[in-house]
Amino acid sequence: MDNQNSTLIDSAIKITIIALLALWCFKIAAPFINLILWAGIIAIGLYPVQLWIENKTKLSSGRTALLLTILVLTVLLVPTFILSGALVQNVQNLSSQLSGNTIAIPPPVAGVEKIPLVGAQMAAFWQHAHEDPQAALGPLTPQVKLLAGKVLKITTGFGLGILGFIFSIIIAGLFMASASGAKGAVVAILTRLAGAKRGLELTNLSISTVKSVVTGILGIAVMQAVLSGLGFVVMDIPVAGLLAFVCLIMAIVQIDILLILIPISIYTFYVSETWVAIIFLIWNLAVGLSNNVLKPILLAKGVDVPMPIIFIGAIGGMILSGIIGLFVGAVVMVLGYTLFSDWLKQSVPAEKSQGQLAD
Repeated sequence: MDNQNSTLIDSAIKITIIALLALWCFKIAAPFINLILWAGIIAIGLYPVQLWIENKTKLSSGRTALLLTILVLTVLLVPTFILSGALVQNVQNLSSQLSGNTIAIPPPVAGVEKIPLVGAQMAAFWQHAHEDPQAALGPLTPQVKLLAGKVLKITTGFGLGILGFIFSIIIAGLFMASASGAKGAVVAILTRLAGAKRGLELTNLSISTVKSVVTGILGIAVMQAVLSGLGFVVMDIPVAGLLAFVCLIMAIVQIDILLILIPISIYTFYVSETWVAIIFLIWNLAVGLSNNVLKPILLAKGVDVPMPIIFIGAIGGMILSGIIGLFVGAVVMVLGYTLFSDWLKQSVPAEKSQGQLAD
């Protein structure tokens, strides 16, 4: 009896120490979990491109991963910094003006009064705000200051997210340089959890799901946001960075960004030359409708998930972890939904067969 008690106490102590060590390791790694997850998502999405470059250039995996990492950093971050810089500048200017009560409203642009129904009233209020900002905006100052403070906080988080995005791309390059080893580690973990055959199936299912989400949802969303933002910057649309960010969120949660682009296009007809506004309208239509053309092509196998799953993942991830969580949350929710659905499909035949035997 004493030996049994000693064995139980010894086992309990070992389990407690292992649990404490695991908890300690988790707390140490917690700040980097989102970065590592996002890096893995990027690596899976870019791996086919890496293989294509390897076949064309005959470079080693390490050199190809380094080249691809540099290309991604250059292509994605340059327009991102332009748009984020515009967003930060707009918010900082507004915040400083509100704090010092020195807010200055520019005069109304030409053509505003021609907007149907509300043009005359809008032009009159705009002119009044230009001539006497304090009188026009005085009653709204507390609410505007509160809103500006929240937007500034979001903007700060956006900047930190961009920095984390850079680190994630660098980590993704390391993952791609040792892709076979990384996949082997995932297979080993899932094999221990679900068995040899099931572990490999779950690994392949996870990889294909992430590829589909990255290319068919996140890739198109980022492309639409960047192209929309560049159009806003070229046309000198106010708060171009903020509008591009709104387009990004809408595209990720599968809401048509034409709801934003069309009103802005109509606005440019009243503030710009007609031929410029027509070109801008064509550009916005092409960007907005590209989702309908590219998604069936990029989603070769399809990601058959309800829109609320993507919405909850994207918005919940952003609330939890900032801008990186916007992407990671959508992928993790879609991946979890897909794996859960696959598990249910695998369990249905067994349940049916048991029911038939019982009958």
